Amino acid sequence: MRLRLALLAAAVAAALGAVTAAQTRPTYNPPRTKDGHPDLQGIWQVLNTASWDLEDHGARLGVPAGRGVVEGGAIPYQPAALARRDENTRNRATLDPETRCGLPGVPRITYMPYPFRIVQQADTINLLYEYVGAVRFVYMNGNPHPRGPIEWFMGDSRGRWEGNTLVVDVVHFTDQTWLDRAGNFHSEALHVVERYTRTGPDHLLYEATIEDPKVFTRPWTISMPLYRRQERDAELLEYECMSYLLEETWDRPEAFPFK
Repeated sequence: MRLRLALLAAAVAAALGAVTAAQTRPTYNPPRTKDGHPDLQGIWQVLNTASWDLEDHGARLGVPAGRGVVEGGAIPYQPAALARRDENTRNRATLDPETRCGLPGVPRITYMPYPFRIVQQADTINLLYEYVGAVRFVYMNGNPHPRGPIEWFMGDSRGRWEGNTLVVDVVHFTDQTWLDRAGNFHSEALHVVERYTRTGPDHLLYEATIEDPKVFTRPWTISMPLYRRQERDAELLEYECMSYLLEETWDRPEAFPFK
């Protein structure tokens, strides 16, 4: 009887392990573009609350409750950086760069509550965002990053294929963006590695590993599904945040640090 129970427990454990592996290592065979790579094209959008806070958080006025997307639960801040994050949180209504309509940076723009379109070409993958009409060009074919340091809001993106996964290496950031509305931040030393994997006809798995030796004690990863927009007339609309800001603050030049 003990032997049978042990064998049964082992079988259950193996089955659960197989399910977990299947969940974390998608085996979907995606459609291909003319050059043979997975076709990631379409309009995609998140359905989570990571834009408000990457970690677990409760509801408050204007903020929906949500589960975190950080693997392991907590962002591994250095002590001084954690104190600064907490200060950011207390003053997020005025300190968050998003409130000044600047480009939100990477990876934040991916999980903001606005759709974006992926357009593939042989040597470039273009990411077109509804939010303020932002555009990213992911240069393929082994083209290296330009020599730095360069401080760009959206960084410099270089891509490659690893099997069915698009891997995008992003460097050359400014420190003038946050990772969410909760005050999670980074320095200009930020390094992001994104992974886009088709897991079904209308789903992408998005993962981003974040490294910043000035702020965090180690690299850490976020992951979330992206969903294809299903409307027949789905398209990117306009969200020109700056145009609304100009009506209220045109006489305050300090409100425009992104010129």
